[in-house]
Amino acid sequence: MPFPLLSRVLALPPPGAAPCRALGVLLLLCSVLFVAPARADTVPVRSAELRAVDGEVVLNADFEFSFNPTLEDALRNGVPLYVVLEIELTRPRWYWLDEKVLQSALTYRVSYNALTRQYRVASGLLSQSYGTLEEVERYVGRVTSRPVMRLDALTPGARYDAAVRLRLDVNQLPKPFQVSALASREWTLSSDWQRFTFTP
Repeated sequence: MPFPLLSRVLALPPPGAAPCRALGVLLLLCSVLFVAPARADTVPVRSAELRAVDGEVVLNADFEFSFNPTLEDALRNGVPLYVVLEIELTRPRWYWLDEKVLQSALTYRVSYNALTRQYRVASGLLSQSYGTLEEVERYVGRVTSRPVMRLDALTPGARYDAAVRLRLDVNQLPKPFQVSALASREWTLSSDWQRFTFTP
């Protein structure tokens, strides 16, 4: 018999046994077999838009971004964290596959200096220091007039589909922490893709 344990649970109780006992065991078994997996931390998106300003397409976005206690401890113990802002722009085409106009990523490196007790956020050649983690979260989560491409690269009056998200990039963590990240939802922090349209 392929499933002896399940067969015993499903079997009718012997005479004199309480029927509720078999039912209780069956419910317990079902809860073990079909329990839903724990979800990763989700970053809510308050707003996102593209605007045309002085010949540039700029991004404005507001994420309710915060590090969970596990990530806070990692920072304070000298582990840098990498947060990636991703944006995609496509032009729908009824006669062919959609045209991929833009696929861009901006990486924030967040670190903590125990001597100065300050957090540092670096992106490319730019970096800023903050006294509290709350300030870091506000800076990373609030995108204001971020240029993403030249306006003249787009067709005036055409409709474009845009998508943006913010996520923790575990692939840039030190190798031992990458293994931990794969096994724990505490290391998975991301918003859903926020989708909207843009017409230049």
